[in-house]
Amino acid sequence: MFLTYIIILLLAAIPFFEIMAIIPIAIIGGLPVIPVMLVAFLGNLFTIILLILFLDKFREWRRKRKGKEQEDSKRHKRARALWDKYGLPGLAFIGPFFVGSHLSALLALTFGGTKAKTLSLMTASLLTWTIVLGLAAYFGFDYFIADEDDLGFITRLIHR
Repeated sequence: MFLTYIIILLLAAIPFFEIMAIIPIAIIGGLPVIPVMLVAFLGNLFTIILLILFLDKFREWRRKRKGKEQEDSKRHKRARALWDKYGLPGLAFIGPFFVGSHLSALLALTFGGTKAKTLSLMTASLLTWTIVLGLAAYFGFDYFIADEDDLGFITRLIHR
């Protein structure tokens, strides 16, 4: 079971997979809700913190790459529209759903957000999304399960 939570932690830390996918998958898979939410939140938050701390090195790396391609991407345009309309709080809270939390944090900093404000709003956003996704997956999936003895596909795989 420990290995399962390590995998959840690592998957939650991967950009564009994050808590948006891993929390519902793990809960529908039959894993306990609270530990899944906690581990996924910590995995995603850890990489956000690293991204914010090492932003200067990341900016330097990004400048060396073809910047024009990244700036014209669909995700960048969506994030810029969120920033223009709602500012830092909007990008922090709505961005993870549309462009991912890592890209939201990165773009919030590049669009002018401070490190401290971006970190605090991204932490609040991840916590909010973790709770919403965890509860929605738990109660939504639980509602459609007819057999109370069904443990979920992940739990069945672990017990084999």
